[in-house]
Amino acid sequence: MPSAPAGSGGAGMPSAPEGGVTPVFFVAGGTGISAETLGNLMLQQFPSLTFSRRKIPFIKTVEHMRRVVAEIDAAHTDEVTPLVFSTVSDEELRKELLRTTCAVIDLFGPPLDDVERVLHVNATHGGTDSLHGVGDTSRYDARMKAIEYAMEHDDGASLRNLEGADLILVAPSRCGKTPTSMYLALQHGLKVANYPLVEEDFETAELPRPIRELSDRCFGLLSTAARLSQVRGERRPGSRYASLAQCSYELRRAEALYRAHRIPSINSAKMSVEEMAAVIMQSAHLSRLSS
Repeated sequence: MPSAPAGSGGAGMPSAPEGGVTPVFFVAGGTGISAETLGNLMLQQFPSLTFSRRKIPFIKTVEHMRRVVAEIDAAHTDEVTPLVFSTVSDEELRKELLRTTCAVIDLFGPPLDDVERVLHVNATHGGTDSLHGVGDTSRYDARMKAIEYAMEHDDGASLRNLEGADLILVAPSRCGKTPTSMYLALQHGLKVANYPLVEEDFETAELPRPIRELSDRCFGLLSTAARLSQVRGERRPGSRYASLAQCSYELRRAEALYRAHRIPSINSAKMSVEEMAAVIMQSAHLSRLSS
């Protein structure tokens, strides 16, 4: 396992004591979304470990960074070394961060240097604000409209301008439609509606009328009966709605509908929202807003 990049903080390999918790800090000059997303992707590769997470965004001054370093160092003990993921691009702030006694994974360090070498152009070091903030007004406005669209069309709440959707997620209740819709809107600027399959839909071979002519934009979500029963049981324990038999029936009928109407689908039971979004975009040949 590689250690943190050379010169990244005062520590090498962060320790992870058996049964202990490793503090993780995501620090950034902007929103911190990139640091958090990339950092969590790496942390997912260590499922046996437990982490506490803290995001510190909008670091703009040396004084602020010094306070951040003091907070990080305060979490450093003989038993555990905190891990820091950084997308801070300002050189002065980066140097201040590297004064920490902890391990820093500089996500804008060697990788960005490599990109500069390939492109033969120096990076602006302007931070990540333009990716997730208002750096590009038109893109920001489009993203906000996508979020509003997803909220308006959540769980079939509105049928207005359903034909304007980039994607329509279809699934039985509690299969992950809402979080996936919101993630695709927030991260990729896609207008995503989601439509629930209900009892009467399972008794026919037809798609629900509002989406019947829009099957080419539909994408189905499935789960396992055990997982769906567990999730539903948290909301309505002991109900027919949450019973294993009912969940199994609905999933079988939903899968049959998807097959009959050639709607692609995935099983959400063991996938993160990020993984589901990536698979859906690839399968549906969708492009993110920033592409």
